[in-house]
Amino acid sequence: MRRASFFLLLLLTALTFVTISLLAQEPGTSQTPKPPIHFVTTQDGGVHEVLQSIVVPPKAGAPFTLTLETEWERQLPEGGHITFVNKRRIARDATGRVYQERWALIPKNDPRVQPVMTIIQIADPNAHTRHDCFFLPKTNTCELLSYSGSTNNVYRPESPATGPLPGDEGTALHETLGKQFIQGVETEGTHDTIIYNPGVFGNDRKVTLENEFWWSPQLGLNLLSIRNDPRIGKQTFTVTSLLLGDPDPALFQLPAGFSVVDRRQTPPPPPEATVP
Repeated sequence: MRRASFFLLLLLTALTFVTISLLAQEPGTSQTPKPPIHFVTTQDGGVHEVLQSIVVPPKAGAPFTLTLETEWERQLPEGGHITFVNKRRIARDATGRVYQERWALIPKNDPRVQPVMTIIQIADPNAHTRHDCFFLPKTNTCELLSYSGSTNNVYRPESPATGPLPGDEGTALHETLGKQFIQGVETEGTHDTIIYNPGVFGNDRKVTLENEFWWSPQLGLNLLSIRNDPRIGKQTFTVTSLLLGDPDPALFQLPAGFSVVDRRQTPPPPPEATVP
């Protein structure tokens, strides 16, 4: 009798468990499973730096094709240097349109890293447009932007006058280096030294900047430019493989298969004042 009661109790327990399980699986009574937890690593701090290259103005009647070699050297606190380099093609036709390639900077003398072109830029001073065509990431998209450059202007590098800086920020020394031929083109050399006083931009001692550039009146741009700034390092821009004359017209065609996205928000600003 006791054995039968024991088996009856087990049977009732089993039936109760099955009933609860079935009720839990009925529509409207099931619980949503919790999503899996993924751990994501984070890192505070860091700096995103973008190197500014040379200025290529829209000068009419002075066409060319060239290669610009860039070297960016930064000194390490414990000694030694970190150096990045790239090469890119630049062209300008007789109407003043400017074609520029943008290539990612890569470590100098590192065979493991191959150069990668990121953007092609085509600026048209007559249509007041600039197309930025992105190769990285591979969006196959050209952004259409307003362009304010004008062939009616003369663009020259900015140099401070020798003497004190405004606001007692420091002093400047402007030097003329004479003339020399670079890639067969005559250039005019300039060397500027700027000494900032302590406290101008958080510095606790004087900071000295040096800029040297060799500007071509014929082409309206620097064929050699050296910027030495302890805050960002030494940047050297050297023009090589210079060919005078109209470049390949195909350079000014948008890449095949790229769509255009109009990013123009407002009309281009009025032309800048002509620099004597």
